[in-house]
Parts: sequence; structure tokens; C-alpha cells
Amino acid sequence: MQKKPLDTDRCSFCGRSSKETGVLITGLHASICENCLKDANAVLGEMYGNPFHDEAQAIYGNHPKQVESPLKTPREIHAFLDQYVIGQEEAKKFLSVAVYNHYKRIRSNGQNDIDVEKSNILLVGPTGTGKTLLANTIARMLNVPFAIVDATVLTEAGYVGEDVESILTRLLQASDYNVARAEQGIVFIDELDKIARKSDNPSITRDVSGEGVQQALLKLLEGTVVNVPPQGGRKHPEQHLIPVNTKNILFVCGGAFEGIEKKIAKRLNTSVVGYGMAEKVARIDKDNLIRYVAPQDLRSYGLIPEIVGRVPVITFLNRLDRAALLDILTKPKNALIKQYKHLFALDGIKLSIDKDVMEYIVDTAIEFKLGARGLRSICEAIMVDAMYDAPSSDRKSLRVTLPYAEKRVEKLTKII
Repeated sequence: MQKKPLDTDRCSFCGRSSKETGVLITGLHASICENCLKDANAVLGEMYGNPFHDEAQAIYGNHPKQVESPLKTPREIHAFLDQYVIGQEEAKKFLSVAVYNHYKRIRSNGQNDIDVEKSNILLVGPTGTGKTLLANTIARMLNVPFAIVDATVLTEAGYVGEDVESILTRLLQASDYNVARAEQGIVFIDELDKIARKSDNPSITRDVSGEGVQQALLKLLEGTVVNVPPQGGRKHPEQHLIPVNTKNILFVCGGAFEGIEKKIAKRLNTSVVGYGMAEKVARIDKDNLIRYVAPQDLRSYGLIPEIVGRVPVITFLNRLDRAALLDILTKPKNALIKQYKHLFALDGIKLSIDKDVMEYIVDTAIEFKLGARGLRSICEAIMVDAMYDAPSSDRKSLRVTLPYAEKRVEKLTKII
């Protein structure tokens, strides 16, 4: 009797094809898929206490419970943020409390009948005030998977751009495809204001990069099981999808919301004249209206009510003043001046920068209105010639003076 040839494209146990399974292992006389391998391993683990059982669980996503490190209190989280972020005390307080409550909620899950819902966070503030840095620093302290996603590249499913599910693909990649870790991670959605509804008037065309993205984000923010393509959505249509539960993923959203001050001023009615209103208007800080931001302002800006409702914690970041920018240059652990000194020290050169140069850098950054990001562009313009020549020279020290800095920045302002 002639032996039947081995079908290497199907599992010999359940008959599934390679397209239906993620992994198909082929041997000399049989093939086995990952589902049958998991079932067989579970049976062996129950029968013999298989020592490889936990290892297999780790590979296939059903991870054993990890040893939890002590959860830091809001004050400890705030103190850690102080090492890297200058100012923004209100935002630090809101973020510290929200993160503490979120991970306390995860650890107490199932201990009683009360189901505490998660509190996603929205950071509103001008560009360069530290929104991304705050979220990044929090993730570094907690040692959890962290992903930064730009909302401007997202579009509604079926259109050119990235699907909303690609947000979770980034988180899976950050956790080395450990689903259990990814389901307790943090996602920072930057530039949320760029997906605001373009107009209040109904249109016959779909707003696929605005309101359409907001509607697609609802299920992620709320907490549901999402089938995530591990390699991105559209370039690999036949890939095996990974189910990810977003219930315990903390979403931190950030946006500049340029022009929202007008919406806030309109709501506060700052232009009203009268004896009763004059006293109320006098108490309003008109130079920093962003501190009065409220859900109704976000709705009038173009966010749909469902999105606003799913981001209950709304806090603001102040525009950085001169003193704060000067501190950013020198005080944090990764301060800009410390970075340049370290770069020159690697070449055996001691860098010194005069105090009036730092003040000049800050004044120029305020003039450009780019916040803390403007500091780096100005520093680069000042340092680029020195960084080009110094490694080839025999000099052991370099001092940056005000005339030297002014001459270099003049070139930058002429280009701008």
C-alpha cells in the first residue's frame, strides 16, 4: 500500500490550514499548529506538572502573574517628575493622582464587588510646554510599556493613512508582544486637537481624518477587546490578529488646541461691562486663559461629546515664562546645557557657557514662541560650528560668550 504524502500546509491533528493558524510546525511525518500545541501542553501540565508549562504560557500570551513592585504614592510620583520637568505643578498633581489611582485600581481588581472605571487624561497646553515629556517620564518611572502615537496620521478604516488599531500595534511592539504587559501599558496620543471636527455644519462628504477618527477611538478609550494586527493593518492583510483588552490601558492625550482661548473667553464672557461682572472679570487671568479650560470648550473646539466623556481628567499646562525656560536649560537631570557639556566632554573638552548667553538663548526662544523646543534649535545654531571644529583641534576647553552666540543666532534669524 502506497504511503499517503504529507500535507505540509495543514495541521495533522485538527486539519486547520496554515492560513487559519499563526504557526504551523512541520516534522517528518506530521504537522501541528499552535492551537493543538497549546492544548497538548496544557494536558501534559495537568497530568505531570510539566516544568515547561509556564514557559509555554509566557510564549502564547497567558502569562503567569508577575511580582509587583511597590506602588509609589502621588507625592512620590510628583517628586520623580520634578527631576525632569520644570514647573507645571497643576498638571503634575493631576497626572500623579490619575496614574496612582489607575494602577491601584488594576491591583485591586476582583477583590470586591465595586468596579472602578479608569480615568483617561487630557493635557491641554501650547507647544513646547512638556506634555510629551510628562507622559514619557511617568512611563520610565513605572517601568510599563509606553507608546507615543501621532493622531495626525490616523484616518477612518478604509481610507489612506493608518487605522486606529495601529495605536495598539505600537504598544505591543513596545512590550515585545507580551500581551499581558501591553494590557497594563500607557498610550500617549499626541496632537489630539488635529482630529477635531472641521465644522459644526453637516457635510455630504465624510470627515475621515477628523470626526471619523474620533468615533473609531471611542472603543479603545472605553475599554474593549480589539483585534490588533501585529505588523500594521493594511500591508499584511493575511496576518494573525492578536486580541488586546484595552480596559486597563491608560490613555494620556495631549494637544495644543491653538485658538481655544477664544472659546474660553467667550464662555467666561470677559468682554461684558457692568458693576456685577467687572469684579468677576477682574479675577480672571486674561493672559493665561488656558487654565480655565472645561469640557464645554473642547466640545465647541470640535471634539465630539463621546470623546470628551471618555477623558474625564482634563488639566492644563502653562505657557513657559522666562524663569522656567532658564531653569529648563540648567536644572533638570537631562538639562540642555548638561547634554552639551557631556557631548564635549566625550571629546576631552571642557565646555563653559556664560550666564548672559543663557539669558540670550531664553529671550530668543520667547521671541520665536516655540516653548522649550525652541531652546534646542537656538543652542544647535550656536554650537554647530564649535562641534564641527573642536574634535579636530587640540584645545581642552571652550568658552561660549555673548558676542559669539549673537553672531551665530543672527544667521538663524536671517534664514527664518
